[in-house]
Amino acid sequence: METVIKSIIFYYAVINIIAFFMFGSDKRKAKRSEWRISESSLIMVSVAGGALGSLLGMQVFHHKIRKLKFQVLVPLMVIIHLALVSAVYMWLSELNI
Repeated sequence: METVIKSIIFYYAVINIIAFFMFGSDKRKAKRSEWRISESSLIMVSVAGGALGSLLGMQVFHHKIRKLKFQVLVPLMVIIHLALVSAVYMWLSELNI
């Protein structure tokens, strides 16, 4: 079980760091009028597990904070992923792996 939990933690750490820097990069590109990261890519990284990094990126870089879909979907993904990780952890604990 320890290996599985470490793998899950590693995955979430990496995907959240990626999400955070994606929001920062997109904000920088917006200021420079450069080619941007698509909104669907920013949402998908949240869906893939980077919701906390996305939420932090939104707040730190003040990016996409006025867009309704980001106001709703990113926090919702944080809740869903916290629930999912909790459920998997409880399930693995019951299996005593």
